[in-house]
This record gives sequence, structure tokens and C-alpha cells, in this order.
Amino acid sequence: MSSLIRLMTSHPSSVGESYFGHMAFALRFAGYLSVAAFCALVHAVLPFCFEKTASRIIANLYAMTNNRG
Repeated sequence: MSSLIRLMTSHPSSVGESYFGHMAFALRFAGYLSVAAFCALVHAVLPFCFEKTASRIIANLYAMTNNRG
């Protein structure tokens, strides 16, 4: 059991977060990725919609994660 706990907490600790703090960050990140994917899908069919939305979201996500841990 101790090795499982260590496995579950070692990465969050390496970026200065608790397990649940890291979970919240990752879920928020996944939500933004989902929105970006949706915008890119709509843009593929309707090129005049969401012209830069997916790119802007991805750039913001990169900025959020670039210098973590």
C-alpha cells in the first residue's frame, strides 16, 4: 500500500502540489483541451468560426505548464 501511495503522490509533489490539487489542475487542463478540440472541429467544417480560438487556448495552456516543477 505504501508504494501505491508513493506512486500516486510522487509526481504531484514534484510540481509542488498535493494529490487533489494536482487532480484539480489536470481536470481543468482537460476541460480547456476539450474546448480547444471542439473549436478546432467546428473550425474544420466552418473555417470562419473560431479562427484563432484553439491556438490561443493551447498557447495559454503552454504558458500555464511551461515552468512547473
